[in-house]
Amino acid sequence: MEVVDAAPAPNGRINLDTPVETGSRLGLTPRETPASVTVVDRATIEARGAQDTQEILRAIPGVTAHNAPGSIGVSYRGFGSGSIGQMFNGISVQYSIAARPVDSWIYDRVEAIGGPSSFLFGSGAVGGSINYITKTAERHDFSEGQLRLGQNNLKEVSLGLNRRIAGSDNAAGPQHFARIDLNHRDAGNWVEGMHTRSTQLATSLLSDLGGGLTHTLAYEYQNEHVDRPYWGTPLLNPMAGELRIDPRTRFANYNSADGLYAQRVQWLRSVTQWRASDALELRNTFYAYDALRDYRNVETYRFNTSNTQVIRSGAYLQRHDHEVVGDRVEGTYKGSIAGRKSDWAFGLDVSVNRQTRFPNSLAGTVSTVDPYRFATENFFDIPGMAPGFKPDRDNKVTTTALYLENRTAVAPRFNLITALRHERIDLDLTNRRAVTAAMPATYSRGYSPTTGRIGVVWDVAPGANLYAQYSTAADPPSGILSTASFADVMNNSELTTGRQAEVGSKIDFWGGKGTATLALYQITRRNIATQDPNNPGMTLLVGEQSSQGAELSVGLRPSPRWQLQANLTHVDARYENFMQGGVSLAGKEPTNTPATVANLWVGYAITPQLQASAGVRHVGKVYANAANTQWQSAYTLLDLGLAWKINKTSTLTGRLRNATDRVYAANLSSQAYLGAPRTADITLHVAF
Repeated sequence: MEVVDAAPAPNGRINLDTPVETGSRLGLTPRETPASVTVVDRATIEARGAQDTQEILRAIPGVTAHNAPGSIGVSYRGFGSGSIGQMFNGISVQYSIAARPVDSWIYDRVEAIGGPSSFLFGSGAVGGSINYITKTAERHDFSEGQLRLGQNNLKEVSLGLNRRIAGSDNAAGPQHFARIDLNHRDAGNWVEGMHTRSTQLATSLLSDLGGGLTHTLAYEYQNEHVDRPYWGTPLLNPMAGELRIDPRTRFANYNSADGLYAQRVQWLRSVTQWRASDALELRNTFYAYDALRDYRNVETYRFNTSNTQVIRSGAYLQRHDHEVVGDRVEGTYKGSIAGRKSDWAFGLDVSVNRQTRFPNSLAGTVSTVDPYRFATENFFDIPGMAPGFKPDRDNKVTTTALYLENRTAVAPRFNLITALRHERIDLDLTNRRAVTAAMPATYSRGYSPTTGRIGVVWDVAPGANLYAQYSTAADPPSGILSTASFADVMNNSELTTGRQAEVGSKIDFWGGKGTATLALYQITRRNIATQDPNNPGMTLLVGEQSSQGAELSVGLRPSPRWQLQANLTHVDARYENFMQGGVSLAGKEPTNTPATVANLWVGYAITPQLQASAGVRHVGKVYANAANTQWQSAYTLLDLGLAWKINKTSTLTGRLRNATDRVYAANLSSQAYLGAPRTADITLHVAF
C-alpha cells in the first residue's frame, strides 16, 4: 500500500503546466491556452481550509460568491450568476441554484476560465465558466480521513478509500479500481435557530479493459437539510447612501420557527474512453442528473420607518423538481497541416433538461415583531398557507450541439487556437395552472446560437508567452431557460450576444521561484432585455452591458520556508443601455459587483513540522440597487491558520476565520445577507 502525505501543500508557484479540462477540449495546459485559466487543486483546497465550494471560489481572481438559500450568487468579470456557466465535471444543468455550496471533501479541484466561453459549454457563459470536478478512482491504493470540530457545534467527519479490487496480475490485462469518498456535517450556525445536516457521497469504478479502452462509472449523492435557514438581516432606514444594520440584529433570524430548505441531488456518469491510436482518442459520456429542492420560509424583513419594528413578509412555499439526461460523443486527433503540427477536438452533445416548479407565495405582511425580542410562527399557521405542492409549469430544454476546436503551430513558438460551436435549443413550456392569454396551455421557441474563439499564443522566451484572443457567447435574456416564464419566452425571441477581446501573458521568473499571469479584457453583452420606454409593461432586446478590466496573479516560493500567492483584479462594469421603472440606468454599475478584489495567501514553515498561514481578502464597494443610490463600502477579511504535522500520515490544523470579526454583507438587496463572524475550528487529517 502506498503511503500518502497527510496534507500535501502547494509550493507557492502557480501551476501553469498541468492539462486542464475547462480552458479547452484539446487537453491544453493553462500556459498553452489563450485565456485566463485558474485551477484550484486539491492541495490548495487543503492548505487554505476551504470548507465548501463557495469558499473554494475565493481562490479564483476577481470572483465573489454568496450562498443565500434562494439565489446562489457569483460575480465574475462584471457579470452575475445568470451569465456565469457553472458545470459539474464539464456538464451544465443550466440552473444557478444547482451550484449551492457542497462540502469540499468530494471535489478534486475547481477550474475556471474568464470571459465568454459558450463555445466550450453552451449558452449561458458571458462572464466566465466554473467547473467543479469530483474525485474519481485512481490507479493506486490509499485511505484518508478527516475530523473537523468547531464553534456553533460543528461536527464533521470525512472518509476516503481507493482500492484495486480486481484484475490480472499482468499489468497489460484488465484492471479495476474503486473509490468512495463520504462526508457528513452536522452544525448549528452563528444565526439563531439555524441548523444544518448534510451528507455527500462520491463513488466511482475505473476499469482498464485493455486495448486502450477504459471505462469510469461514477455516482454522486448529496443530501442537505437546513432548519430555519437565514435569509438576511433588515437594513436601517433611511435606505439611502451607505446601508447600515442594527448591530443588535446581527445574529437574529426572522424566519418561521420551522422554516426549511432541503435538497437531494444525484448524479450518474458513464464515461467510456478509447485510445484508438497514438493520434486518435474517442470518448463517450452518458450523464443523468436528478434533484429535488424544497423551500418553506418567510424570506423578507424590513424595518418600519422609525426602525422600532421589523415587518416580516414574503411567505413562500416552493418545490423544484429538476432532471437532466444527456450524452456527449467527442474525440481528439493529433495531426498536421502542411507539415505543421495540428491537433483537433470535435464532438456532439445532446441533452434534455426538465424542470417543474411548484410555487405558492403570499406577498403581504406575515407579522410585525420587536427586532430584539420576538417569536415566530410555524409556517403552516400563516393564513393562506397549507401543506401540499401544486405545479405551476414545466420547462423542457432540448439541446443539440456540435463543436470543433483546433490548435495549429503556424510558426515556431507560435500557435493558432480556434473553436466553433453551433447549438439548436428547443424550449417547450407547459402550463399546469389556469390557461390565459398571457399563460397559454403550451408555448415553444427555438434558438440557434453559433459561438467561437480565435486566439494566438506566442512563446517569446522559455517560460514566457504572450497571448491574444477574441471570443463570443450567447445568454438567455432572462438568465436561465430552465426556469424562464411565459413572459420571458414570449417577449424575448433571441438570445443575448457576448463578445470579448483579451490579451495577456504567463511567465516564470526569478530563476523559477515565481510565476505570474496578467490578463486585460473587454466584454460587451448586447440584446439584454430592457424596459420599453414607451410601454413599461413590455421589454425590448436593445439593452447593453459592458465590462473591462485587468487580472494579475503572482505565485512565489522565495525559499523552502516561504510561499506566497496573490491576485488583484479591477473591473469597470456598467450598463450602456438599460431601462428600469422608466428610468435610464446607462452608466450605472450592476449590483453586487465590486470594482476591486484582492487576495493574499502566505505560508511560513516555522519548523518542518509547524506551518503558519494567513489569508487576506479585500472586496471593494458594491451597490445594492441598479440606480446605485445604495451601497456597502469596501471590506477586508483576515483568516489565520496553524498546522502541526504530527507524523508522516497525520496533520492537526487550527483555523481562525474572519479573525477581526468584520461585519459585512456577502450580498445586498432589500436586506443584507451577512457573512459569518469570527469562528474557530480544528481539523485532524490522516492519510495512509
